[in-house]
Amino acid sequence: MLAAMTAGQALADEELREIALDMFLPLPSTVPALNDNIVTPEKVDLGKALFFDPRMSASGVFSCNSCHNLATGGDDNMPTSIGHGWQKGPRNSPTVLNAVFNEAQFWDGRAPDLAEQAKGPVQAGVEMANTPVNVIATLNSMPQYQGWFQDSFPDDEDPVTFDNFARAIEAYEATLITPAPFDAWLNGNDAAMSEQEVRGMETFIDAGCASCHSGVNLGGNGYYPFGLVEKPGADVLPEGDKGRFIVTETVGDEYVFRAAPLRNISVTAPYFHSGVVWDLRTAVEIMAESQLGAELSDDEVTDIVAFLDALTGEMPEVVYPVLPAETAMTPRPTGEIVAE
Repeated sequence: MLAAMTAGQALADEELREIALDMFLPLPSTVPALNDNIVTPEKVDLGKALFFDPRMSASGVFSCNSCHNLATGGDDNMPTSIGHGWQKGPRNSPTVLNAVFNEAQFWDGRAPDLAEQAKGPVQAGVEMANTPVNVIATLNSMPQYQGWFQDSFPDDEDPVTFDNFARAIEAYEATLITPAPFDAWLNGNDAAMSEQEVRGMETFIDAGCASCHSGVNLGGNGYYPFGLVEKPGADVLPEGDKGRFIVTETVGDEYVFRAAPLRNISVTAPYFHSGVVWDLRTAVEIMAESQLGAELSDDEVTDIVAFLDALTGEMPEVVYPVLPAETAMTPRPTGEIVAE
């Protein structure tokens, strides 16, 4: 009898895995190929230095890691980020972990890839408030950076460019992949997730959550109205932020946002583009009501949260880089806020 039950459970697990694999994909074991950007060890090391270097900001205070802190889930765990002159940004900072698998970057999808995304915060007045010209002047002022760019882009006559700056950061960020228990389960390890986590995955699928949060990142691959069934209040969905409409200027894109990728969601509070919800359970309830028109039971919400916990992955080892020293030619930092 026990053998029959075990065999039956194994069959049920395999059938459930097949259903899951129709909706989700496990993380690959290697760094994915990038468009027009070959990933090399030299380029990754350069991108890592640039990612952590606050001198890429006008003030010399903020780096990519400031808003995408690799010690706290790849984001800054704040409602909206603090930038140049202690200004507050308009939206919650998404995690950089596994971001290479998103079909586009930013909540409104305005950047097609991580290289284009890397250029945005550097130039944004409320973030790093710098200019491409000043970034290049800063890099060229340090011989060590010049050598690293030459090693990373050996075929370029002038390797120190703003485009190559962005490509190097993209190459580094593409290595920030966090395999999770969910991936091990998808790859055939039945013991990788608990019964509750598996049950939560079933509820996640049955409730319709996977219709938007699918693929390798369980999101990051589609655009949907926030409030498809029932529009949340202005505290969750600020009226002044019309989402993808800012990019497309299409009326149908008002309050449309890219589906949030859910990997590492348990460690990246607060939630939504407004960053006003700190509790993952509350976020699940809001999404069920506003997107699905569903009122989940307490047990169902608990199970879904348990499944989302199984998406928390193992961080790649991060060793803080030793950065090149400034020279007399290095532009001096400024905290001045320039009116736009």
